[in-house]
Amino acid sequence: MTAIDDRVTGIFENLEVPEGFKAELIRGEIVMMARPDMVHNLIIRAIQHQTPYARWNALTTQDVAFPREASEPQPDLVVFERGAAEESGRLLPAPAVTLVVEVVSKTSAHRDYRTKRELYAEGRIPAYLVVDPIKGVCVLLTEPTRLASGEPDYAVERTAKFGDPIPMDLLGITLDTSEFRTYS
Repeated sequence: MTAIDDRVTGIFENLEVPEGFKAELIRGEIVMMARPDMVHNLIIRAIQHQTPYARWNALTTQDVAFPREASEPQPDLVVFERGAAEESGRLLPAPAVTLVVEVVSKTSAHRDYRTKRELYAEGRIPAYLVVDPIKGVCVLLTEPTRLASGEPDYAVERTAKFGDPIPMDLLGITLDTSEFRTYS
């Protein structure tokens, strides 16, 4: 990290976020967004409830740390195996994470589909699920890799409509999306 990255990280760590907003540090940029709406929250709740509690932690509002990267995103849901990381502190190391979930909003589409896709692939997070209530689809990305250009990405991309089941082999479940709704 550079001195500028260190300063931004320091500012981010001490940032007082106004009520009703959340903040993330994405590639050296502090991004603030309004808290999610009911559709978003119900989708996250449905995924949490399907994640086997005996083996997995499925957390909201958990910041993730990326080595050598000025980024501390707060995915909508972070899933990691129990015992894979110390269960205290503000930051969860990216190598401990098995799945991140982002629910797309009207203002986050580019970040969720592009910026975070690259960031999570760079961090070698095995699975990234993009849930899009605008389009009514889920995109499951697995097998982080590097393209011929050297850019990080995922080798496998599977898209399913809301209502279609999604095999989540890493978690040992098939995700039921029948309760997922689109924004009104």
